[in-house]
Amino acid sequence: MSNKPESSAAVLPLAGESPVVELHCAVKHFIHGDQSNVQGLSLMVERGEIMVLLGPSGCGKTTTLRLIAGFEQPDAGTVRIAGKPVADRQRNVPPEKRGLGMVFQDYALFPHLTAAENVAFGLHKMDRRKRAERVDEVLALVDLSDQARQYPHTLSGGQQQRVALARALAPWPDVILFDEPFSNLDSELRQAMRLEVRRILKASHSTAIFVTHDQSEAMMLGDRVAVMRRGFVEQVDTPERVYHSPQNRFVAEFMGVADFLPAQVTAGGLSTEIGLLPPACTLQAGRQVEVMVRPHDLRIAPKADGASHGVVVAAEFIGDSWQYQVRLASGRSVHAFMPHTAVMPIGTAVEVVLRADHGLVCFDGDRNLRN
Repeated sequence: MSNKPESSAAVLPLAGESPVVELHCAVKHFIHGDQSNVQGLSLMVERGEIMVLLGPSGCGKTTTLRLIAGFEQPDAGTVRIAGKPVADRQRNVPPEKRGLGMVFQDYALFPHLTAAENVAFGLHKMDRRKRAERVDEVLALVDLSDQARQYPHTLSGGQQQRVALARALAPWPDVILFDEPFSNLDSELRQAMRLEVRRILKASHSTAIFVTHDQSEAMMLGDRVAVMRRGFVEQVDTPERVYHSPQNRFVAEFMGVADFLPAQVTAGGLSTEIGLLPPACTLQAGRQVEVMVRPHDLRIAPKADGASHGVVVAAEFIGDSWQYQVRLASGRSVHAFMPHTAVMPIGTAVEVVLRADHGLVCFDGDRNLRN
């Protein structure tokens, strides 16, 4: 799930400390164009926290970021930064006066300036000595001290991104905003940069908000994740809880493969077509529910004789593992991850066994019964 070196628990505010960023019932409607509406969105980001806005294209996550940045003005609701109101229907404080840092998708570095000069660009009000000290400090933080005199075109994509991050960090912003910052990098570098950027943000005790549509990126980066759909926040929580205890079916299915097995609550557990599963919800015996299982929760094995649970109908080789799709006797499908050595051809009759190392979640229609 996550390779974050630090705990992913949400940062708790100090007693009496207000959120660094707060949106209250923010609304933004667009009559024309392909921009997404925001529908009465409320969100709080605490000091030192990395918040990730996650959702499919058109869910409103970039519009939300633009409302925070000041590039859009809300039609209703308020935006506060560091405890101060910066936007409502009557006011819209310009982006440059909001105490924000921005890291753009294309880095937006000045090609005619060196790395050090790019970092120093927003420090023009400081005297020369203090400005030089601050530039040296943030370049060291992003491990680019030896590249200070290089121009952007001589730097790799990862180095350019770290220059952009250093430039955003240099003026001590209240919060740094990132809009799909890794989309221009290849897969291997993207993974490395996620960890590196998180390390830098934590080392500098920075508050940050990321926009992404990539679930693995959100879980790797975020202290908390806000899953969005159609201009609303569906759930805000730690990556672990969003993944293992989604509030509704949309969150469950957006955060990876999720299968739902019909089950009857009994005194001994949940009776399903793959057998009796451990109790997942304290409900009256006899109640009909659906239990969520993910591919990591299930194991399959060939069943040469006797009754099987289902048949392998699809197989995807991922390198270090296989993801199998099994059609059960009812016609419903489940997915299971297996080691790369567990090769089962299409059509193999299999038994399905639960191997979850976490509490299961029951659903009644769209709703998680634990929430």
